[in-house]
Order: sequence, then C-alpha cells, then structure tokens
Amino acid sequence: MLVEDNCEYRDVIQFALEDEPQMEVLDQYNTAEMALGSFREAGAEIAPDIILLDLRLPGMSGIQALPYFREKVPSAKIIILSQSDSETDVVQAITLGAAGYLLKSSSVQQLKESIRSVSNGGASLDPTVASYLVNALKSKPSTSVMEQLLTHREVEILELLADGLSKKEICDRLGIKYPTVDSHVRHIYEKLDVKNAPAAVRRAYQVGIFPPES
Repeated sequence: MLVEDNCEYRDVIQFALEDEPQMEVLDQYNTAEMALGSFREAGAEIAPDIILLDLRLPGMSGIQALPYFREKVPSAKIIILSQSDSETDVVQAITLGAAGYLLKSSSVQQLKESIRSVSNGGASLDPTVASYLVNALKSKPSTSVMEQLLTHREVEILELLADGLSKKEICDRLGIKYPTVDSHVRHIYEKLDVKNAPAAVRRAYQVGIFPPES
C-alpha cells in the first residue's frame, strides 16, 4: 500500500514496481485517513505486507498515523518514504515502529532492496539518515531520544499520572483546562501505544522516559 499525496510520485512508485513479479501495489491513498478507513471497510482482505508511508501528508501526518496503522494491520511492515532527513523525524519514526526509512531521492533499486529486506524481517535505513539514528542512540540517553516523541508538557503530565493524580487534579496542579489535559493524555496513549494510565507509566519505565525503578 502506498500512502502519498503527490500523485506524480505515486505514479513513479507504481511504475517502478510493475516489473517486479513479487511486488504489487494493492492500493494508493493521498491521506492517512483514507488509507486507515479502507481497513475498516474491507478488513483483512486487502491487508498489505508493506505500507509505504509519507510523513508530510494533508491532515494526519505520517508520524501521527504510524500507531494507527500498526493497530489496524499489525502484520504489515511500514517503510517511511520522505523528503525529510531530520534526525527528529527519523528517531520518531523508528521509535514508533517503522521498519525502514528512505528519502525520496533514493533510487528505484534502493526502494526495491528496502522492500525485500523489510519483507524478510530486516530493517532498512537510507544511508544518509542512518548515521543520525546511530548517533542519537549512542550519544544521548534513551530519555533524550524519547523526549523527541513526547513533548515536555506530555512528559510532565505522564509524571503526574505516575504519581496517581486524576485528570482533574492535574488540571488544578498545572492550572490548565480539562480538555487540554484530556487531549495530552490521549496523545500520550497514542504515542506509547497503550490504552490506560498504568500501561503508560509501565511503558515509560520500559523505554527510559522514567529512570529505572530501584
């Protein structure tokens, strides 16, 4: 499946994969919302093995959509195809479960090799951005990496949830409105791929947002 808002680039990908007997573009969508909606309508019948996902999409971004694709089609591997070589984008995408990250400047051969590698259970990073990820993971503690996923306010609210505060109590503590807290909590759950506060706190310890419990 190809999720890309540039119709000309979609055509390039479609054409590039036509000659590959083991590769077929099942469907194309110009927004993440439309692609996610297709799973609700058709279910597993059209479930792809690979999802090629752009980051800069109208409406929901590729980063925002990643957890939803993983929930809807957990068997699918996601490869990011983007013009962005930002370290933040790379780290966020990989942290959220992308199996590959390629720049749109990659050659057709690189794209095909990436699809093959990911299909066989491997990972694939564009050589230009691979060093960003390696350096980020080597030179920064896991908390610094994860703070690129959660905003400062989200980490602050997650800490208060860990202390046992309710949403209303968090509102009073931080002096912000309930809908704002509710929105932050929802985003925390989405980003950490959990469904409730205890699971979010447990995941925070697992991934290094919070220091290890003594």
